[in-house]
Formats: sequence, structure tokens, C-alpha cells
Amino acid sequence: MLEIGSIVDGKYKILNVVGKGGMSVVYLAMNERANKQWAIKEVRKDGVQNFEVVKQNLIVETELLKKFNHPNLPSIIDVIDGDGTFLIVMDYIEGNPLSKALETSGAQAQEDVIEWSKQLCDVLGYLHSRKPPIIYRDMKPSNVMLKPDGNVMLIDFGTAREFKSNSVADTTCLGTQGYAAPEQFGGQGQTDARTDIYCLGATMYHLVTGHNPCTPPYEMYPIRQWNPSLSSGLEEIILKCTQRNPDDRYQSCAELLYALDHYQDLDIENKKVQSFKWKIFLASLIMTVVMLFGTIGFSIARSFETASTYESYVNHAKNAQSAEEYIKAIETEPDRIEAYTGLLELYINDKNLSKEEYDTLVSVMDEYEDVIRNSNPEVFADEFEYPLGKNLFFAYNNGVDQIRGINASAKWLKDVAQNSSNEKYRTRSEIISKIAGYYSKVKDIGTSGQQVARDVDGEESISAGEYWQDLMAIAEPDLAKTETSDIALCVYKFVAIELQNKIDWFLERDVTKDAFQNALDLLEQYTNDVKTSSSYDSRNDNDINQIIQTIENTRMLLNGSSGSLNDFSEEGE
Repeated sequence: MLEIGSIVDGKYKILNVVGKGGMSVVYLAMNERANKQWAIKEVRKDGVQNFEVVKQNLIVETELLKKFNHPNLPSIIDVIDGDGTFLIVMDYIEGNPLSKALETSGAQAQEDVIEWSKQLCDVLGYLHSRKPPIIYRDMKPSNVMLKPDGNVMLIDFGTAREFKSNSVADTTCLGTQGYAAPEQFGGQGQTDARTDIYCLGATMYHLVTGHNPCTPPYEMYPIRQWNPSLSSGLEEIILKCTQRNPDDRYQSCAELLYALDHYQDLDIENKKVQSFKWKIFLASLIMTVVMLFGTIGFSIARSFETASTYESYVNHAKNAQSAEEYIKAIETEPDRIEAYTGLLELYINDKNLSKEEYDTLVSVMDEYEDVIRNSNPEVFADEFEYPLGKNLFFAYNNGVDQIRGINASAKWLKDVAQNSSNEKYRTRSEIISKIAGYYSKVKDIGTSGQQVARDVDGEESISAGEYWQDLMAIAEPDLAKTETSDIALCVYKFVAIELQNKIDWFLERDVTKDAFQNALDLLEQYTNDVKTSSSYDSRNDNDINQIIQTIENTRMLLNGSSGSLNDFSEEGE
């Protein structure tokens, strides 16, 4: 075991033991330089049979978690593979597993269970939407941490797997008996998203009744047999989740989440009331249609139907995370902004705008851009063009390649500079689109950081001083107060990399070493200030560390650089 007070990897101080398992120990550790607490999971070779097998499983688990970015999932910070030991540094989650709540107080309050289930449904839906989808396969109370703020975190990805569409069945039987779906036991089909829905249904059953499905006879009865005061709507949801045939369950987490949001509508008494109200409504509607049938009445009814259809498409798109439903809404009423912004948010929320997703946006805008722009150019600029343009430029270079993303951003941001009602948006967009235009003349910025754009005569198309001022202008202080912390860090990272990559060009032209040093100091200060913003999340720590490291590397280059330097006014800073 690690010694309390010892330092791991030169930066993690072990504070105390917070948990022990059959083959591992979990410690609370402090990174004193960052003033941040982490959890360190230790697996020792001398305490585990088949250590290499266990180690490989842990490596698979950590590689999966590194790809994720969701508020209900822990982040993996570091992996330390030592001699005879394997350490995983991850988010420290304050709280206790839901299994402890069951042990302490038995069945949990129905409203709490529904709220937890909606959060778990959201995180499972996120995993299922990955490419390829991730199937969790081991949902149970002991794998769900309840934090002091009432939110939950899903932990332990030891049995998660990537879904393979050409696989007939899983090769191993993984999961926990009682919670596991029938198809998790060999030879009964491949696990998919509906497997996780079964496991979540079994978990809801245990939490709301206090009866463990892992104990004989491993059967789940209707929940109101245990407690008649429970909702018949929730009972119907759990019964549907835990059907033996996957085709009889909810087919997606979006469907289940919608049902949980409207579980009271499924209650038997509520259905009777709604049925009565529906009959009255139908009778009234028939009378209204008869009385208002005519030119004016027909026009009003048609307008109502169109608006209702639009709202229906948008609401269904939000619940199902469906691009097709947003596009249907746009086709119904192309002069309304909600469906455009919903489609954009769907594509950029995972910070990986793919080529296919961007091409879909372009295809939609080719057909309807003039309609929505003419309807309300200021709203369109602020709510659609600005977020799309800035994210194309700064944040989404993994999907849309960097050159293409930067070039594409210019079109949208030029319009924002002309039409936005927000002065900051206009100013930023003008500068960023100018930088984008500069980069459109550089053929390969990924491998030639020092390369400078040139015109047809071979002359540099922008001066170092002018480009320096543009970089200083977009690296605003307190940027995270008007943007998200993600975007603020993307801006600072972009500027930091540009300063490092083009240091010789700047110093050989117009920029002094003092100006350069001052810019690096300010950039480091702005980056650290992001930690105080309301949108900051511990997952941003890695970005901050990368920026600070880039700044340190640039300082080393600056201290070792030489050459004739010209005076340069620092008013752009």
C-alpha cells in the first residue's frame, strides 16, 4: 500500500485511504501545486492473481473514460504504470454509493429515484451516442455515487464495451446477476443500448422498493405489490424496462427519459381524468370546427396546425436528440430560429463537429439561409452564426480539420460583424474572421508553425505587428465571463500555440522581447483566472495545464532566442 504522506509521481501527496476492494485500494490525494484533490486507485501485483489480465482490463477502462466528457462521468487525469503496481488518478467524487443509502434507510423516496434515473438515463444516452456506441452493462446501486448536491456519478467501467454491429453475441457473460439483462448471459444475443435500459430498470426497482433483485428468486414483481402508494406510472415504466425481450423495452434512452419526465401521465387515475378531458375536448373541437368552418376559420386552423407541428418537431428533437426532427421543423417554418439553434447545439455539444454534421448544416442553410436571415438578421447572427463561427475556428478541429474549420468560420463571422446587435460579438468576429482570412493563404499550419501566409508575388500578406495586435485583441481578460470556460480556454490555447510557433517571425520583425514576455505573463494570468468562472469544470484542468506548459516552452525559446529586434508599441496588449 501507498504510505500516508508520501508523494506519488512527484506531485500527488497521499492524504488517506477512502476505500478498499478485493484487489485495489483508493486513496485521497492532493496535487499541492494545483491545490486540487484527486482519487488514486492502486492495484498491486502482489495482491492480485492474473495481474496482467486485471491490468489490461484497467487500461481498457481508463482509455474509455479518457474519451468521455459528461458531468455525470468521472475524468481520468493520469495513469502511472510502476514496477509491480498500477495507479489511476481520477476525479475525487465526494459522496457515497446508492447501495449505502439502501443499507442505511432502505427504499428511497420515489421522487429522488426518478431524478437520479433521469440523470443516469442522460449519461447512458451520451455513451450510446458515441461512435461506436459504448454499452455500460453493469448498472447497479453500488456503481452510482450520490454526491452531497443530490446529483449522481456513474463509476466503474470494467464491463463496458464498444458495440459491434457485425457481432452476433457477446463473447463473455458480464454484469451482475439480478440486474443483468437476459442477453448478458452467453448465447442469448448481443448486448446493446436496450441492455443498459434493462439494468437501469432493475436498479430503479431496487431503489424504490428496497428489495434486491440479486437475491433469490431473482424476480422483479410490480413495485406496488411492495408499496401500494407508489406511482402506477413508474410501475409501468419499470415493467417495460425489464422485459425479457429487448424489442419489448424502450428502444432508446431518449424514449425512457421522456417517459420519466411524464410518468404521472401514465398513472391509472390520471389516465381516467385525461380520457374524460379528451372526450370533452373532442366534443368542443367538433363544435368549434363546425361553427368556424369557412375561409377565416380554415386559415386560423391551418396556422395553428403549422405552429403545433413545429413545436412538436422541436420538442421531440430535444428529447430524442434527433437531427432529422430539427430539420423537419425547419422545413415546416424556416423563418423561426429555435430549430436552427437546436440543430447546432446537438452537433457542437460533444465538441467534435464532424465533417458529415457540418455538411448537413451547410445543406440546410443553402436552402433556408435567406429566409431566416431576412426574417431577423440580428437574432440569426447572435444565436446561430456567432456560436457556429467561433466553434469552427477554435474548438472543433478534431472533426472538421483545422484548415477547413478556420476557413469555414470566416463566412459566418463576417456576417456577425455586420449584423450582430452585440458589440463584443461584432468586435470579436471582425478580428477572428480577419485571422481566418490570413490562414486561408497558409497551406499547412499543422506541421509548419513558422510558415507565414504570402501573396502571389511571394510577399508576406500580413505584417507581424498587425497579426500580433489581432492575437492580443482576441485574448481578452475575463473572457470566460462572456463565453463558456471551454471557449475561453480554446482562445487562450490558440494564442499560446501561435506565439510559440511563430516566435522567430515576431521577434525578427516588429515585436520586442519585453512585449513578448509581457504577453506571455498576461496570457498565463488570464488562463488561471478561468478557474473562477461559473462555467468552469474540473475537466478543464487538462486544457489549463497544456496552455501553461506551452507558455513555459515559449519562455524557454524566448530566453534562448537572438537576433535584431525592433521596437514595438504594446498598446495592442
